[in-house]
Amino acid sequence: MIPLSLYIHIPWCVRKCPYCDFNSHALKSDLPEQEYVEALLTDLESDLPRIWGRRISSIFIGGGTPSLFSPEAINHLFSGLRARLSITAECEITMEANPGTVEQGRFNEFRDIGINRLSLGIQSFDDQALKELGRIHNAAEARAAIQVARDAGFDNINLDLMFGLPGQSPELGLNDLRSGLEFSPEHLSWYQLTIEPNTFFYMHPPSLPVDESIDELFVRGQELIAAQAYEQYEVSAYAQKKRLCRHNLNYWEYGDYLGIGAGAHAKISDPASGTITRFERYRQPQQYMDAVSNGNGVSQQRLIQDREKVFEFMLNALRLTEGFDLPLFEERTGLSSQLIGSTVSELEELGLLSLTGDRLAPSDQGRRFLNEMTERFLPEDD
Repeated sequence: MIPLSLYIHIPWCVRKCPYCDFNSHALKSDLPEQEYVEALLTDLESDLPRIWGRRISSIFIGGGTPSLFSPEAINHLFSGLRARLSITAECEITMEANPGTVEQGRFNEFRDIGINRLSLGIQSFDDQALKELGRIHNAAEARAAIQVARDAGFDNINLDLMFGLPGQSPELGLNDLRSGLEFSPEHLSWYQLTIEPNTFFYMHPPSLPVDESIDELFVRGQELIAAQAYEQYEVSAYAQKKRLCRHNLNYWEYGDYLGIGAGAHAKISDPASGTITRFERYRQPQQYMDAVSNGNGVSQQRLIQDREKVFEFMLNALRLTEGFDLPLFEERTGLSSQLIGSTVSELEELGLLSLTGDRLAPSDQGRRFLNEMTERFLPEDD
């Protein structure tokens, strides 16, 4: 059975960051906690017939800033999840949190509810950089949040850190990285700031470091991370031994996932028919809650065509440092690996991919040109 995860989107945050293109909304009034949790559970019930007999192996609560919700609301949510779903005993349950919203008592309660992994949006330990990024916390609060999480009993923590920030030199970027590694997080997401459409930074671009400076920082940063015995298992994901993020790994290995909440996406396979369907919920929170109360929070639903499955699979799986086994391609797409044989051969000749037995993995060169490589798997008429 293809692994199944659950993503829950809580879209509110204290303030919208200028680089953020996620479906998040600055809080302008009281949180509609009870109404939203009831909508989530009602929405989930509509998906249950699609996943009968399947177990949830990971849960991820993202946003926005999910830690804005009270422990009482999160407890009500999880009581409802456990009543409706079969959740594995070893399920990885992650909550995203903003250091500016961290409280000791609240984190203790989240841990008691069953949250066993935290993802802290640190982004930087430099006060000026945090100000430029529009974050509501400072460096001292970032450090305090990590300690609060440890004191609450969390032994599986991810730190989100960015590099290539406005005015950031390689040395400043390395200082950020050193500061994060001092806390020995079990997982590190270290990724470059990019300017996305429909963001404040897109309309008012900041002055970013030149490519040569970013390249230097990236190379030196990877050396620093490796020296601390972290494994880079994905383009921007690093983990201590056996602490890979199972939820994200399921995405990258083209597993299935339910998605509930405003703007959430889902992917569900039906092995009997050989079909894969994608679902998208209404994006605006009130519109989503109204739609769910009227019987259907899904705004879009479509079958994935065979020609799209190839590209979708490769787009995800080739992000993994170790690549994947060809039988996984066949299992997750329902297609023969012979379909990608000629493209794989071309990329091997270019030195971008290596095929060893059944294991297909990007080379060092391939990881540097990942977008160009995965584009080779686009449907021909696109």
